[in-house]
Amino acid sequence: MEFRILSLKRRIEPLRQAILNHELYPMMQSMTEVRIFMEHHVFAVWDFMRLLKALQRELTCVDEAWVPTEDRASRRLINEIVVAEESDASHYELYLDAMRQAGADTRAIVRFVSKLQNGFKAKDMLRFNLAEIDEATMEFLKATDRILKRGKLHQTAAAFTFGREDLIPDMFTALIKKLYAEHPSELSAFVYYLDRHIELDGDEHGPMAIQMMNNLCKEDDELWLEAEDACVEALEARLKLWDAIAASVRAGELVS
Repeated sequence: MEFRILSLKRRIEPLRQAILNHELYPMMQSMTEVRIFMEHHVFAVWDFMRLLKALQRELTCVDEAWVPTEDRASRRLINEIVVAEESDASHYELYLDAMRQAGADTRAIVRFVSKLQNGFKAKDMLRFNLAEIDEATMEFLKATDRILKRGKLHQTAAAFTFGREDLIPDMFTALIKKLYAEHPSELSAFVYYLDRHIELDGDEHGPMAIQMMNNLCKEDDELWLEAEDACVEALEARLKLWDAIAASVRAGELVS
């Protein structure tokens, strides 16, 4: 089924290139720009975890009365990704720690997550913007919400597989490491996050996620086309978020 993945990648490549070559990355010239980026990007990190947990709910059994799920291979794949991304310090918690060390303002994301912890439903949080987050970030989160609401597992998997945090190019990492040489006490946690996530995505989670796509879509042309549509939708949302962050960096605007 490699040719199906190749077909999907060909369709989304223009969007991926637009994101990977975005004007946002070379803007990271000082700690001010990095803080603005992190204050917005952390919502994409939370969004990644939402997709991951949605997949775990569907591909594994999380009910008290356990029963085996049908897709054994995908069940193992998603559980292995969850172990790496949620156990000990989660993907999100590592990022939050990096924000605090860098001096970025965590109030917006903490307010958002705290309301969820206090029992507010995600659908209400997004519909009524109960945490009062900025409009561009809200639109990004709503794009993922629309994919999840369709209840099509292959589309959720597609958004997770091809719309994740691997859309951060080497140029961005190099700029952050250059700043790290000047500000080691403020950026060591962010550099660790970037290195760890890039390593996991490239060496382990990327191939696992593609195998999961093959398991879910098999030889069904309609499922693959729907998966492509979800990829495009997720990447278009990411590109709009990147445009908004770049505008905020130019204006020197913080989230909170």
